[in-house]
Amino acid sequence: MRFSNSIARLKSQASFARLSGAVAVALTLMFAGAASNAAADTPTLKIGIATTPQIGALQEAAREAKAQGLDVKIIEFTDWNTPNAALANKDIDVNYFQHIPFLENAKKQGGYNFVAIAPGTIMKIGLYSKKVKSFAELKDGATVAIANDPVNGGRGLQLLQRAGLIKLKPGVDYRATPLDIVENPKHLKIVQLEASQLARSLDDVDLAEGYPSFIKLAGTADPNSALLFDGVENKIFAIQFVVRPESANDPRILKFISIYQHSPQVRAELDKAFGNLYAVAW
Repeated sequence: MRFSNSIARLKSQASFARLSGAVAVALTLMFAGAASNAAADTPTLKIGIATTPQIGALQEAAREAKAQGLDVKIIEFTDWNTPNAALANKDIDVNYFQHIPFLENAKKQGGYNFVAIAPGTIMKIGLYSKKVKSFAELKDGATVAIANDPVNGGRGLQLLQRAGLIKLKPGVDYRATPLDIVENPKHLKIVQLEASQLARSLDDVDLAEGYPSFIKLAGTADPNSALLFDGVENKIFAIQFVVRPESANDPRILKFISIYQHSPQVRAELDKAFGNLYAVAW
């Protein structure tokens, strides 16, 4: 009798073990499915940029994000106005193309409610020419192109002052305009163009403010050939990740920024694209 009872208990335990195993498998599949559905339910993060060689580093960060379960789409715009309009219209979640002075001016002019949440790279600007090899060779009345927006144009004027070509009113900063020029001994003709188009103006002007990234993209000159560069020590000119206020703590955006700032592969892409023409601001 005892033997029969023992056999019964063993059979009962075996049945329970099989049941427990089946439940465990079912729970595992259920949780795996839930995790898969959660990943599938996470919306694609859309990042807007102005067309630039920066895209290689951003695409590398997007690939690494994808491997970590975050889908990222990099959207290129051909000008410096649309990325902010797209962010305001919620067509994108974040943009990455502007520094703080440009952002503040855009907010003032466009009425945007944006915040910068993390810095990226600081890009040098330079004075480029395909007509002369030194500032001394510039003839009287030479044409010089600078950016037409209030911030980058002022940055170009400051660089012209550093080159000894003009003198600005005392105390003016990157917000300088051509009206702030108090001395212009060579009678330079200052023309203002959209910043992204300056690289393509080199055949038409004697000297132009230029951004190495756009110079490289346009293929109009060697990006390292500027007659004078500004430095990369002023972090106010660092490109920023910019969002709407409600997205400031979006975990998708914060995860992508962390990948961008800490990935060795992203840094290698930046080095490949810009060499010594950039610095990191984080």
